[in-house]
Amino acid sequence: MTTANAEMLKQIKAGRGFIAALDQSGGSTPKALKGYGIEADAFSNDEEMFGLIHAMRSRIVTAPCFNGEKVIGAILFERTMDGDADGKPVPTLLWERGVVPFLKVDKGLEDEVNGVQLMKANPDLEALCERAIAKGVFGTKMRSVVNLANPAGVKAIVEQQFAEAKRIAAHGLVPIIEPEVNIKSAERDGADRLLLNETLAALDAWTGAPVMLKLSLPTEAGLFQPLVDHPKVLRVVALSGGFARPEACAELAKNPGIIASFSRALLEDLRHQMNDDEFDKSLGGAIHEIHAASVA
Repeated sequence: MTTANAEMLKQIKAGRGFIAALDQSGGSTPKALKGYGIEADAFSNDEEMFGLIHAMRSRIVTAPCFNGEKVIGAILFERTMDGDADGKPVPTLLWERGVVPFLKVDKGLEDEVNGVQLMKANPDLEALCERAIAKGVFGTKMRSVVNLANPAGVKAIVEQQFAEAKRIAAHGLVPIIEPEVNIKSAERDGADRLLLNETLAALDAWTGAPVMLKLSLPTEAGLFQPLVDHPKVLRVVALSGGFARPEACAELAKNPGIIASFSRALLEDLRHQMNDDEFDKSLGGAIHEIHAASVA
């Protein structure tokens, strides 16, 4: 393990903070821009759209408040990893600020089968992992979705996530496994419990270095404590899943040992039209609030 990787591991394992999710991809980018105050008529093609979202992310990661004191990691979209901010490659800039860089590596979701949406096939994963390592990235993230408490579906989701994690870990990267339970599901509590049991079984069979888990906050507070305490889990992080920030933070604080990995709940008050002082104050307030809930 390189010195940088050892320091990154230490920051993720012991850092008192949260992980920022800055990885909106093609399908969710227009929605993210709209939330930021940029309407669809501001761009006429994908390149312009991705240019605008990169400018937004650059503004976030170069803000004075965005540093490793409260933000211990950040998940990047592939184009963000490949881009620059403040004249430096984004992963380099992040780590200079004490923020550990991760990369979203999944290629989106399949249609629902057995109440779940598996990840699409990812034949180029190995090449992407090697590119990420060359850029100084520490780990990866991949998302699939559980909509119903279907035992066969949940088992399939967990098996796929751990199979992909094995491919990623072979390159020395730390995989964040994200089988998201849809918080709007009428079967959410049952899905949480199935997911817990399948994940514990997969962890017991796991022979590699510790992995990370990114999960929806459970219906029953504390349900995922066995995952937090598991020796093969480096860290459990939570997505906001559609909760607004106050509710997401309140739910997070009920689950000791789990830290935030919020996207929308982190960025919801930021607007393109803000001047730098307004932007930094708004982002700093969100970071403070999410940090407090993560270390509660």
